[in-house]
Amino acid sequence: MPALFLCIMTEKVSLVVTLYNEEENIAPLLEKVKASMHGYLYELILVNDGSTDRTLREAKKHADSNTKIINLKRNFGQTAAMAAGIDEADGDYIVTLDGDLQNDPADIPTMLHKLKSEDWDVVAGNRKNRKDSELLRKIPSKLANRLIRNLTGVTIRDYGCSLKVFRKDVAKNLELYGELHRFIPILAVLQGARITDMDVHHHPRVFGQSKYGLGRTFKVLSDLILLVFFQKYLKRPIHFFGPLGIICLAVGGAINLYLLTLKILGEDIWGRPLLILGITILLAGIQFLTFGIIAELVMRTYYESQKKKIYSIKEIFVGSSQAYSHLQAAV
Repeated sequence: MPALFLCIMTEKVSLVVTLYNEEENIAPLLEKVKASMHGYLYELILVNDGSTDRTLREAKKHADSNTKIINLKRNFGQTAAMAAGIDEADGDYIVTLDGDLQNDPADIPTMLHKLKSEDWDVVAGNRKNRKDSELLRKIPSKLANRLIRNLTGVTIRDYGCSLKVFRKDVAKNLELYGELHRFIPILAVLQGARITDMDVHHHPRVFGQSKYGLGRTFKVLSDLILLVFFQKYLKRPIHFFGPLGIICLAVGGAINLYLLTLKILGEDIWGRPLLILGITILLAGIQFLTFGIIAELVMRTYYESQKKKIYSIKEIFVGSSQAYSHLQAAV
Protein backbone atom coordinates (compact mmCIF):
# COMPACT_ATOMS: atom_id res chain seq x y z
CA MET A 1 0.00 0.00 0.00
CA PRO A 2 1.41 3.46 -0.92
CA ALA A 3 2.89 5.48 1.91
CA LEU A 4 0.38 8.23 1.17
CA PHE A 5 -2.58 6.00 1.99
CA LEU A 6 -0.88 4.78 5.12
CA CYS A 7 -0.60 8.44 6.15
CA ILE A 8 -4.26 9.08 5.51
CA MET A 9 -5.30 5.93 7.32
CA THR A 10 -3.63 7.10 10.52
CA GLU A 11 -5.63 10.34 10.31
CA LYS A 12 -9.32 10.44 11.05
CA VAL A 13 -11.91 11.10 8.36
CA SER A 14 -15.35 12.48 9.22
CA LEU A 15 -18.21 11.82 6.79
CA VAL A 16 -21.12 14.24 7.17
CA VAL A 17 -24.40 13.09 5.59
CA THR A 18 -27.58 15.20 5.73
CA LEU A 19 -30.86 13.27 5.74
CA TYR A 20 -34.43 14.33 5.08
CA ASN A 21 -37.00 11.58 4.51
CA GLU A 22 -34.50 8.97 3.29
CA GLU A 23 -35.69 5.94 5.28
CA GLU A 24 -35.15 3.42 2.47
CA ASN A 25 -31.65 4.69 1.72
CA ILE A 26 -30.20 4.35 5.24
CA ALA A 27 -29.25 0.66 5.23
CA PRO A 28 -27.61 0.60 1.77
CA LEU A 29 -25.87 3.90 2.51
CA LEU A 30 -24.24 2.54 5.66
CA GLU A 31 -23.19 -0.62 3.84
CA LYS A 32 -21.56 1.38 1.04
CA VAL A 33 -19.77 3.67 3.50
CA LYS A 34 -18.49 0.70 5.49
CA ALA A 35 -17.16 -1.01 2.36
CA SER A 36 -15.60 2.16 0.93
CA MET A 37 -13.90 3.24 4.17
CA HIS A 38 -12.52 -0.18 5.10
CA GLY A 39 -9.08 0.28 6.62
CA TYR A 40 -9.64 3.96 7.38
CA LEU A 41 -10.09 5.54 10.78
CA TYR A 42 -13.42 7.27 10.22
CA GLU A 43 -16.67 8.43 11.75
CA LEU A 44 -20.01 8.70 9.98
CA ILE A 45 -22.17 11.61 11.13
CA LEU A 46 -25.80 11.34 10.07
CA VAL A 47 -27.77 14.56 10.49
CA ASN A 48 -31.54 14.00 10.54
CA ASP A 49 -33.01 17.29 9.40
CA GLY A 50 -36.52 16.94 10.79
CA SER A 51 -37.56 13.91 8.73
CA THR A 52 -41.24 13.04 8.91
CA ASP A 53 -40.84 9.37 7.95
CA ARG A 54 -38.86 6.53 9.58
CA THR A 55 -35.43 7.96 8.73
CA LEU A 56 -34.39 8.46 12.36
CA ARG A 57 -35.59 5.00 13.39
CA GLU A 58 -33.76 3.34 10.50
CA ALA A 59 -30.59 5.30 11.26
CA LYS A 60 -30.61 4.17 14.89
CA LYS A 61 -31.38 0.61 13.85
CA HIS A 62 -28.43 0.28 11.48
CA ALA A 63 -25.85 2.53 13.16
CA ASP A 64 -22.59 0.88 14.15
CA SER A 65 -19.78 2.02 16.45
CA ASN A 66 -18.44 4.42 13.80
CA THR A 67 -21.78 6.19 13.41
CA LYS A 68 -23.01 9.28 15.20
CA ILE A 69 -26.57 10.53 14.69
CA ILE A 70 -27.52 14.18 15.11
CA ASN A 71 -31.26 14.66 15.27
CA LEU A 72 -32.36 18.25 14.71
CA LYS A 73 -35.52 19.49 16.41
CA ARG A 74 -37.15 20.40 13.11
CA ASN A 75 -36.37 20.83 9.44
CA PHE A 76 -33.81 23.64 9.36
CA GLY A 77 -32.67 23.08 5.77
CA GLN A 78 -29.63 21.44 4.24
CA THR A 79 -27.22 24.27 5.03
CA ALA A 80 -28.02 24.23 8.75
CA ALA A 81 -27.92 20.42 8.86
CA MET A 82 -24.54 20.40 7.13
CA ALA A 83 -23.22 23.03 9.55
CA ALA A 84 -24.39 20.94 12.51
CA GLY A 85 -22.57 17.88 11.18
CA ILE A 86 -19.36 19.79 10.47
CA ASP A 87 -19.42 21.34 13.94
CA GLU A 88 -19.61 17.86 15.50
CA ALA A 89 -16.93 16.36 13.27
CA ASP A 90 -13.50 15.84 14.80
CA GLY A 91 -11.67 14.25 11.86
CA ASP A 92 -8.56 15.63 10.22
CA TYR A 93 -10.48 15.52 6.95
CA ILE A 94 -14.19 16.22 6.55
CA VAL A 95 -16.31 14.78 3.74
CA THR A 96 -19.81 15.96 2.84
CA LEU A 97 -22.26 13.91 0.77
CA ASP A 98 -25.99 13.47 0.28
CA GLY A 99 -27.92 10.60 1.80
CA ASP A 100 -29.87 9.70 -1.35
CA LEU A 101 -27.22 7.25 -2.69
CA GLN A 102 -26.64 9.34 -5.82
CA ASN A 103 -23.20 10.26 -4.48
CA ASP A 104 -20.91 7.22 -4.33
CA PRO A 105 -18.85 6.76 -1.14
CA ALA A 106 -16.41 4.67 -3.20
CA ASP A 107 -15.06 7.94 -4.64
CA ILE A 108 -13.94 9.20 -1.24
CA PRO A 109 -10.57 7.38 -1.01
CA THR A 110 -9.54 8.70 -4.44
CA MET A 111 -10.57 12.24 -3.47
CA LEU A 112 -8.60 11.97 -0.23
CA HIS A 113 -5.58 10.78 -2.20
CA LYS A 114 -5.84 13.73 -4.58
CA LEU A 115 -6.24 16.24 -1.74
CA LYS A 116 -3.25 14.86 0.16
CA SER A 117 -0.85 14.14 -2.70
CA GLU A 118 -1.43 17.41 -4.57
CA ASP A 119 -1.74 19.57 -1.44
CA TRP A 120 -5.26 20.91 -2.04
CA ASP A 121 -7.51 22.26 0.71
CA VAL A 122 -10.78 21.20 -0.95
CA VAL A 123 -11.56 18.59 -3.61
CA ALA A 124 -15.05 18.92 -5.08
CA GLY A 125 -16.88 16.25 -7.04
CA ASN A 126 -17.95 16.71 -10.64
CA ARG A 127 -20.89 14.54 -11.70
CA LYS A 128 -19.55 13.74 -15.18
CA ASN A 129 -22.33 11.32 -16.17
CA ARG A 130 -25.15 12.79 -14.15
CA LYS A 131 -28.22 10.57 -13.80
CA ASP A 132 -30.93 13.23 -13.60
CA SER A 133 -33.60 14.73 -15.82
CA GLU A 134 -32.06 16.63 -18.73
CA LEU A 135 -34.66 19.41 -18.89
CA LEU A 136 -35.46 19.97 -15.22
CA ARG A 137 -32.08 19.31 -13.61
CA LYS A 138 -29.08 19.07 -15.94
CA ILE A 139 -29.66 22.03 -18.27
CA PRO A 140 -30.53 24.52 -15.45
CA SER A 141 -27.53 23.21 -13.50
CA LYS A 142 -25.14 23.77 -16.43
CA LEU A 143 -26.42 27.30 -16.93
CA ALA A 144 -26.13 28.07 -13.21
CA ASN A 145 -22.60 26.63 -13.03
CA ARG A 146 -21.48 28.76 -15.97
CA LEU A 147 -23.01 31.90 -14.47
CA ILE A 148 -21.37 31.28 -11.07
CA ARG A 149 -17.97 30.61 -12.64
CA ASN A 150 -18.14 33.79 -14.72
CA LEU A 151 -19.21 35.99 -11.82
CA THR A 152 -16.90 34.62 -9.14
CA GLY A 153 -13.86 33.32 -11.01
CA VAL A 154 -14.00 30.07 -9.00
CA THR A 155 -13.76 27.62 -11.87
CA ILE A 156 -14.92 24.23 -10.57
CA ARG A 157 -17.33 22.53 -12.93
CA ASP A 158 -20.16 21.36 -10.67
CA TYR A 159 -21.35 23.54 -7.81
CA GLY A 160 -24.35 21.30 -7.16
CA CYS A 161 -22.44 18.16 -6.24
CA SER A 162 -22.56 17.63 -2.47
CA LEU A 163 -19.60 15.23 -2.46
CA LYS A 164 -16.61 17.26 -1.30
CA VAL A 165 -13.51 16.60 0.79
CA PHE A 166 -12.05 19.30 3.04
CA ARG A 167 -9.14 19.78 5.33
CA LYS A 168 -10.53 20.25 8.82
CA ASP A 169 -9.51 23.91 9.24
CA VAL A 170 -11.27 24.90 6.02
CA ALA A 171 -14.53 23.07 6.78
CA LYS A 172 -14.68 24.41 10.33
CA ASN A 173 -14.46 28.02 9.12
CA LEU A 174 -17.01 27.96 6.29
CA GLU A 175 -19.58 30.00 8.30
CA LEU A 176 -22.64 28.43 6.70
CA TYR A 177 -25.86 30.45 6.92
CA GLY A 178 -29.11 30.65 5.01
CA GLU A 179 -28.88 28.27 2.04
CA LEU A 180 -25.24 28.84 1.19
CA HIS A 181 -24.29 25.13 1.01
CA ARG A 182 -24.51 25.47 -2.79
CA PHE A 183 -21.71 28.01 -2.70
CA ILE A 184 -19.29 26.24 -0.37
CA PRO A 185 -16.45 26.46 -2.95
CA ILE A 186 -16.74 30.24 -2.94
CA LEU A 187 -16.87 30.38 0.86
CA ALA A 188 -13.74 28.23 0.95
CA VAL A 189 -11.91 30.45 -1.53
CA LEU A 190 -12.87 33.53 0.52
CA GLN A 191 -10.75 32.18 3.37
CA GLY A 192 -7.83 31.48 1.06
CA ALA A 193 -8.39 27.76 0.40
CA ARG A 194 -6.95 26.06 -2.67
CA ILE A 195 -9.70 24.14 -4.45
CA THR A 196 -9.91 21.70 -7.34
CA ASP A 197 -12.42 19.18 -8.64
CA MET A 198 -12.43 15.68 -10.07
CA ASP A 199 -14.91 13.42 -11.86
CA VAL A 200 -17.01 11.23 -9.56
CA HIS A 201 -19.72 8.63 -10.06
CA HIS A 202 -23.36 9.62 -9.97
CA HIS A 203 -26.20 7.15 -9.65
CA PRO A 204 -29.92 7.47 -10.40
CA ARG A 205 -32.13 7.88 -7.36
CA VAL A 206 -33.66 4.52 -6.42
CA PHE A 207 -35.66 5.36 -3.30
CA GLY A 208 -37.45 8.52 -2.19
CA GLN A 209 -38.03 11.75 -4.06
CA SER A 210 -35.72 14.60 -4.99
CA LYS A 211 -35.95 17.67 -2.74
CA TYR A 212 -34.84 20.01 -5.54
CA GLY A 213 -36.70 21.73 -8.33
CA LEU A 214 -36.84 24.83 -10.50
CA GLY A 215 -38.52 26.72 -7.65
CA ARG A 216 -35.13 27.29 -6.00
CA THR A 217 -33.83 29.36 -8.95
CA PHE A 218 -34.54 32.75 -7.39
CA LYS A 219 -33.02 31.66 -4.07
CA VAL A 220 -29.87 30.59 -5.87
CA LEU A 221 -29.64 33.90 -7.76
CA SER A 222 -30.18 35.87 -4.56
CA ASP A 223 -27.48 33.90 -2.76
CA LEU A 224 -25.15 34.35 -5.74
CA ILE A 225 -25.51 38.14 -5.55
CA LEU A 226 -24.68 37.97 -1.83
CA LEU A 227 -21.62 35.78 -2.43
CA VAL A 228 -20.31 38.01 -5.22
CA PHE A 229 -20.61 40.97 -2.85
CA PHE A 230 -18.83 38.99 -0.11
CA GLN A 231 -16.09 37.94 -2.51
CA LYS A 232 -15.36 41.37 -3.95
CA TYR A 233 -16.59 44.00 -1.52
CA LEU A 234 -17.00 42.52 1.99
CA LYS A 235 -13.83 44.19 3.27
CA ARG A 236 -14.32 47.40 1.26
CA PRO A 237 -18.08 48.01 0.79
CA ILE A 238 -17.54 51.71 0.05
CA HIS A 239 -15.90 50.63 -3.23
CA PHE A 240 -19.26 49.15 -4.27
CA PHE A 241 -21.62 51.83 -3.00
CA GLY A 242 -19.25 54.77 -3.56
CA PRO A 243 -19.05 54.62 -7.39
CA LEU A 244 -22.82 54.12 -7.61
CA GLY A 245 -23.35 57.14 -5.39
CA ILE A 246 -20.89 59.31 -7.32
CA ILE A 247 -22.44 58.37 -10.67
CA CYS A 248 -25.95 59.12 -9.38
CA LEU A 249 -24.82 62.44 -7.91
CA ALA A 250 -23.13 63.38 -11.19
CA VAL A 251 -26.15 62.45 -13.34
CA GLY A 252 -28.67 64.00 -10.97
CA GLY A 253 -26.53 67.13 -10.61
CA ALA A 254 -26.21 67.49 -14.39
CA ILE A 255 -29.98 67.15 -14.88
CA ASN A 256 -30.74 69.68 -12.16
CA LEU A 257 -28.09 72.09 -13.48
CA TYR A 258 -29.66 71.87 -16.94
CA LEU A 259 -33.11 72.59 -15.50
CA LEU A 260 -31.72 75.48 -13.43
CA THR A 261 -30.30 76.97 -16.62
CA LEU A 262 -33.72 76.70 -18.27
CA LYS A 263 -35.30 78.36 -15.23
CA ILE A 264 -32.84 81.25 -15.41
CA LEU A 265 -33.70 81.66 -19.09
CA GLY A 266 -37.34 82.06 -18.13
CA GLU A 267 -38.83 78.66 -18.85
CA ASP A 268 -41.25 76.97 -16.47
CA ILE A 269 -39.72 73.70 -15.21
CA TRP A 270 -42.18 72.85 -12.44
CA GLY A 271 -43.92 69.51 -12.86
CA ARG A 272 -41.58 68.23 -15.55
CA PRO A 273 -40.81 64.50 -15.31
CA LEU A 274 -37.15 65.36 -15.86
CA LEU A 275 -37.16 67.44 -12.68
CA ILE A 276 -38.56 64.55 -10.66
CA LEU A 277 -36.01 62.19 -12.24
CA GLY A 278 -33.12 64.55 -11.46
CA ILE A 279 -34.12 64.95 -7.82
CA THR A 280 -34.69 61.18 -7.42
CA ILE A 281 -31.28 60.30 -8.87
CA LEU A 282 -29.61 62.95 -6.70
CA LEU A 283 -31.22 61.51 -3.56
CA ALA A 284 -30.27 57.99 -4.65
CA GLY A 285 -26.65 59.11 -4.92
CA ILE A 286 -26.73 60.48 -1.38
CA GLN A 287 -28.28 57.22 -0.14
CA PHE A 288 -25.68 55.04 -1.88
CA LEU A 289 -22.85 57.03 -0.30
CA THR A 290 -24.58 56.81 3.09
CA PHE A 291 -25.02 53.04 2.69
CA GLY A 292 -21.34 52.74 1.84
CA ILE A 293 -20.24 54.63 4.95
CA ILE A 294 -22.62 52.65 7.19
CA ALA A 295 -21.47 49.36 5.62
CA GLU A 296 -17.84 50.31 6.28
CA LEU A 297 -18.67 50.94 9.94
CA VAL A 298 -20.55 47.63 10.19
CA MET A 299 -17.66 45.77 8.53
CA ARG A 300 -15.17 47.24 11.00
CA THR A 301 -17.43 46.39 13.93
CA TYR A 302 -17.82 42.82 12.62
CA TYR A 303 -14.09 42.21 12.44
CA GLU A 304 -12.89 44.19 15.46
CA SER A 305 -15.60 43.11 17.93
CA GLN A 306 -14.83 39.42 17.26
CA LYS A 307 -11.07 39.92 16.92
CA LYS A 308 -11.36 38.65 13.35
CA LYS A 309 -8.59 39.25 10.84
CA ILE A 310 -9.11 40.34 7.26
CA TYR A 311 -6.54 37.76 6.18
CA SER A 312 -5.70 34.11 6.87
CA ILE A 313 -2.18 32.70 7.21
CA LYS A 314 -1.46 29.25 5.80
CA GLU A 315 2.12 28.94 7.01
CA ILE A 316 4.88 30.90 8.76
CA PHE A 317 8.39 29.82 7.89
CA VAL A 318 11.21 30.53 10.32
CA GLY A 319 14.72 30.41 8.95
CA SER A 320 17.44 28.61 10.88
CA SER A 321 20.37 30.29 12.59
CA GLN A 322 22.66 28.06 10.55
CA ALA A 323 21.38 29.61 7.33
CA TYR A 324 22.02 33.06 8.80
CA SER A 325 25.61 32.07 9.64
CA HIS A 326 26.18 30.92 6.06
CA LEU A 327 24.83 34.23 4.81
CA GLN A 328 27.21 36.18 7.09
CA ALA A 329 30.17 34.13 5.88
CA ALA A 330 29.24 34.77 2.27
CA VAL A 331 29.10 38.51 2.92
